[in-house]
Amino acid sequence: MIYASDLDQTLVYSRRALRIPEDTPGLVPAEWINGKLSAFMSAYALERLQSLPQDIVFMPVTTRTVEQYRRIHIFQNECIPKYAVTSNGGNIIVDGQVDDEWNLHIRSLLRQQAAAPEEILDLFDDVLSPEWVINQRLCDELFFALLIERDKLPMERIADKIRVLETLGWESSIQGRKLYLVPSAVNKRAAVEHIRQRIGDVPVIASGDSLLDRCLLDFAHHAIAPSHGELHVERQRVPEQVPYQFTKQFGAFAADEILDYVHRIHNDQQTQIDHADIRETV
Repeated sequence: MIYASDLDQTLVYSRRALRIPEDTPGLVPAEWINGKLSAFMSAYALERLQSLPQDIVFMPVTTRTVEQYRRIHIFQNECIPKYAVTSNGGNIIVDGQVDDEWNLHIRSLLRQQAAAPEEILDLFDDVLSPEWVINQRLCDELFFALLIERDKLPMERIADKIRVLETLGWESSIQGRKLYLVPSAVNKRAAVEHIRQRIGDVPVIASGDSLLDRCLLDFAHHAIAPSHGELHVERQRVPEQVPYQFTKQFGAFAADEILDYVHRIHNDQQTQIDHADIRETV
């Protein structure tokens, strides 16, 4: 079994995303930036993650770049996964090393299926403004992440650009104070499916909060999302199109319910296997 999970606002929470005071009991440090504590994780969720049965392959799946992923000390020191997906699926890390073959495969797909980053910048050139864009970067030379003043975002003009964007093999996602512009070929599902082919035909459990996680949750056999973020908003708008289970809690402690869900699904699967074995024996 594979448990593939988004990180930010699913398992790991910045100060802004916590939705509770950072001195609330039950939180542990997850990340430092330049010596300053910047993100947290529920201690209970971490314990449940560390106590996953050995036949569950835990796989972080994040839009973070390789460098940003490696800042999360929990996954470098305390709970070290064999596989991790970064850069929204553009990079796969195996035993701590970037899989160059996968990265080359993704870049080949981009040349065939997506407009060049320069063309995307040209598309948005007349709408990007210091009034609402704090900074922007091309992440791992694959996709754009813009730090924004969300309340100043010119939504109608951006929506027009996004409709054109989708005809160029790209898609978008707004997560908190970030606007992502990502080639459709760079996606979490494809990377997880690639790793699953290595592991074998096993069930997949997935968790995530954003539209960029949707393809992964749709691919999974079992899916759960926290009651915050883009997917939760979509659930309120078009519930029939967002068929995942959602947590009762929102904010950092939603991760507790997510990890309990993973354990419960595994236990249910194991019970079914045990019952099948008994029937065969009888």
